[in-house]
Amino acid sequence: MENREKTGLVLEGGGMRGIYTAGVLDAFMENQITFDGVIGVSAGAIHGCSFVSGQKGRSIRYYKKYYRDNRFMSYWNFFRTGNLVDEKFCYHDLPEVLDPYDYDAFQKSRTEFYVTCTNVETGKAEYIKIEDMRTQIDCMRASASLPYVSKIVETDGKKLLDGGCADSIPVKAFMNMGFKRNVVVLTRQKGYVKKERHSTMARRFFRRYPEFAKALENRPKVYNKELKDIERLEAAGKIFVIRPSKALTIGRMSHNGNEIVETYKNGYRDAKNCMEKLVSWLAAGSEDIL
Repeated sequence: MENREKTGLVLEGGGMRGIYTAGVLDAFMENQITFDGVIGVSAGAIHGCSFVSGQKGRSIRYYKKYYRDNRFMSYWNFFRTGNLVDEKFCYHDLPEVLDPYDYDAFQKSRTEFYVTCTNVETGKAEYIKIEDMRTQIDCMRASASLPYVSKIVETDGKKLLDGGCADSIPVKAFMNMGFKRNVVVLTRQKGYVKKERHSTMARRFFRRYPEFAKALENRPKVYNKELKDIERLEAAGKIFVIRPSKALTIGRMSHNGNEIVETYKNGYRDAKNCMEKLVSWLAAGSEDIL
């Protein structure tokens, strides 16, 4: 057992599409599926941390309760504070008081947890290990801070924004960090291709950060390459992928309660439907792919 390959869980973001991932993770917890490490991007990090603390149902519970609250996610909040989400409400009031996050369970967990952010000065991804959720909450916030509608988050001497700008699905990065056997949860259906748009908006908006602007411009190309790499690794049995069985129609900022619940249920059902295959795959072991 000491020589077994470390297992990893890679969680894509996608705004409100991420509630699909919450459904998948609740199915995992229900079936006692665990991993040596978890890495989340944006919404993937937000839901992934509740998986590490073992709080089944927490994500959908507070989404259902607060999705209409302007402090949760709204342009009203953006015009009021400069951020799409209210920092105090989402990263302090909610986890500390309204729907308490189990910080102690996170600390005791044997699962390593990482969040992906993008360094706006270098344009490169930063894979940050979260040791203490309380003191590193700004890393969580940075991972989910969308460009254009969020202020740059400064923490540990770095300027950070949404991890998806540089690495939306950090499978290869996690493999390079020692997690050789990975389950990947996507929020786009099979066959999805991100459209490439030629625009000078990024260069104008982030003219002080040319490397970050370049990352934004290159994101569709990088994302589509990641999807091709994932399909290749999946076909070879090197990774196990869970993706929406049908395209998710939920908007990035949906305030439709029924839509949110149905997207969550889709994730839960898709995970349950492949649970037997997943358990067998995790138990099987694989050769080193690097």
